[in-house]
Amino acid sequence: MSDASLPLAPAPAALPRASRGHLAFWLGALVLAGLLFFGLRALGNDYAYFAGYFILQYVVLATAWNILGGYAGYVNFGAAGFMAAGAYTAIALRQSTGLDLLPGILAAAVVGALLGLGTGYLTLRLRGVYFSIATLCLAVVLQTLVVNWDYVGGSRGAYVVRPREVAPFVSYGEYLFLVMLGLAIIAVGIARTVELTRLGRGLQAIRDNERAAEAVGVPTMRLKLVATALCGALMAVAGAPLPYYSGYLNPEAAFSLAYAVNAIAMPLIGGAGTWAGPVIGAVLLASLQQAATVTISSALNLWIVGWMLVIFVAVAPRGILGWFRRR
Repeated sequence: MSDASLPLAPAPAALPRASRGHLAFWLGALVLAGLLFFGLRALGNDYAYFAGYFILQYVVLATAWNILGGYAGYVNFGAAGFMAAGAYTAIALRQSTGLDLLPGILAAAVVGALLGLGTGYLTLRLRGVYFSIATLCLAVVLQTLVVNWDYVGGSRGAYVVRPREVAPFVSYGEYLFLVMLGLAIIAVGIARTVELTRLGRGLQAIRDNERAAEAVGVPTMRLKLVATALCGALMAVAGAPLPYYSGYLNPEAAFSLAYAVNAIAMPLIGGAGTWAGPVIGAVLLASLQQAATVTISSALNLWIVGWMLVIFVAVAPRGILGWFRRR
C-alpha cells in the first residue's frame, strides 16, 4: 500500500496544547491568589480584606454579565435583581436552617440559575431593547416582592450576626475575602471555558447575526438559555456573601443602581466579549471607586463610572483590550 493511500492521522499537538493552556490558566490563577492572600495577611490590615472583597465581588458580577451581554450581545439590565436574589436566598436559608455562608452560596447559585432560566425562556424571544427592558422589569418585580416579604426583613432589612473569626483564619474579613477570591477564580474560569468552546463560538455567532446563525443550524434558543442560566447563577453567587459582608441588608442596598451600572460598564471598559476584559474593567473601576470612598465620598462612585464610560467610548470604544489589539 502506498503512503498516499494511508489515512491521515489527527494532529497530535492540538489537544495537548489546549490542555496545557487550561492548566497554565488554573496554575497561574492559584499562584496569583496565593500571592494576593499571603500578601494581605502580611500587611495585617483588616480593611484591605474588605476592599479586596469589594473588588472581587465586581469581578464575579462583571464576568457573569459578560457571558450573556458580551458573548451573545444581549444586554442585561437586571444585574441588581440577580445579586439581590442571591443575597436574600442566603438570608432565608440561614433563618430557616441555620446554615452559614457556603451552603448559602450553593443555594444562591441554584436559585440564580433557575431564575435566569425562567427569565430567559420568557424573554429571550425578544431582541434588542425589548429584552433589556424585560430584565429591568424583573429587578423591579423582585424588589417589590422582597419589600413585602417579612420573613427576610421586608422594608426594614435583615441583620446577620456573624462570628468574629473562623478558624484557621485570623479574622472573618480574611475568611470572606478568601471565599470571594475562590468565587472570582471559578467565575473567570467558567467564562474562559465558555469562550474557548463551541458554546462560546455559538454565542458569538448569535451576537454577530442571529438569523444567519439559525440558518446554518446553530441552536440559538438553547445556547441563549444556557448563557442566561450561567449568567444568573454567577450573579446570584456574587450577591450571596453580601449580607455577611455588611452585617445588615435592606432592599435599597441590595437592589442598588450601582450594581446594574457597574455590571455593564466594567466589561465595556475592559473589553466585552473576552474573558479577561471584565476582570480588567472590574479591577480598574472598583479600585477607583474604593479609593474615592476612602478619600472623598462614596457618592462619587457612579460619577466616576460615568466619566470613565464617556472617555472610553470616545477613545477606545472596544475597551482596553480592544485598544491594545488595534495598536
